[in-house]
Amino acid sequence: MSNFPDNLRYASTHEWISIDDEGIATVGISDHAQDALGDIVFIELPEPGTTIHAKDEVAVVESVKAASDIYTPMSGEILEVNQALADAPETVNSVPYDGGWLYKMKLSAEEAELDELMDADAYSDHCDDE
Repeated sequence: MSNFPDNLRYASTHEWISIDDEGIATVGISDHAQDALGDIVFIELPEPGTTIHAKDEVAVVESVKAASDIYTPMSGEILEVNQALADAPETVNSVPYDGGWLYKMKLSAEEAELDELMDADAYSDHCDDE
């Protein structure tokens, strides 16, 4: 059974986002997504300084099963990427919400973008429906 922390918001494309008090967001893929992908073997991350818009393709996660595009749940600028994933992409499989985060960004988004994302209960229902 997948784990969906209540303090995160989720996109229908299986990314999660956590936003701190200064408008800095951390983004990764959900436990459900990493489980569906299987063993992750490579992650292509975005470049810091890149401006991105909600629903843009920003990264690629490759597993033993498939390669999957990762979409950004909100708009902003990439500040930092998780460099540790270059040597240990499987971290996303073991701790998708902690050490397995993909990138951090400074949000430039409207509140409407946040409103489009799901809370943990809605995301759980979404996963059950797939």
